Amino acid sequence: MVKVYGDIQSGNCYKIKLLMSYLNIEHEWLHVDILKGETHSDEFKKMNPNTRIPVLVLRDGRTLTESNAILNFLADGSEFLPPDRFLRAEVLQWQFFEQYSHEPYIATARYINKYLGLPDERRAEYEGKQTGGHKALSVMEQRLEKADFLAGNSLTIADISLYAYTHVAHEGGFDLDGYRAIGKWMERIEQHSNHIAMND
Repeated sequence: MVKVYGDIQSGNCYKIKLLMSYLNIEHEWLHVDILKGETHSDEFKKMNPNTRIPVLVLRDGRTLTESNAILNFLADGSEFLPPDRFLRAEVLQWQFFEQYSHEPYIATARYINKYLGLPDERRAEYEGKQTGGHKALSVMEQRLEKADFLAGNSLTIADISLYAYTHVAHEGGFDLDGYRAIGKWMERIEQHSNHIAMND
């Protein structure tokens, strides 16, 4: 059985859990407490010297890190990663967007608020993330006003990648009420028969 080291409250980890649920992949989930510094233990750094979660450990002992790389590995050959060359590039396009234009703002603001309790010394940083986060949400909204999903006409790992932190963006201070297309998109994702919530 494959193993996943992660924290289900982390969007980068939750996206792995969600895809595994959609694909019915049996796995062992091993909780890692980042606030206790567990990613900095010698044992963990053998799996990922970059001291970040999630980490996927295969049956043969090989490891994969970086959430979107793990998604691409797990989704290969499934309906969640299109065989068409252009559509696969579109999936990657949105995953790069998630890591460079979405996650640094929305996930970081959420971390400061949810995990750290919005300490005074980081309030300016938290507030500084709001503009960039709304810019990313606006880009998604423009796409989803014209299409049901981000890449192609069906649910892919592009959607899973961006759903993970978008659906909890309010925990980072982002009001999603003005993003109607994003709201409907999230509802479509949540209608999947094997969908699980972050708190399940």
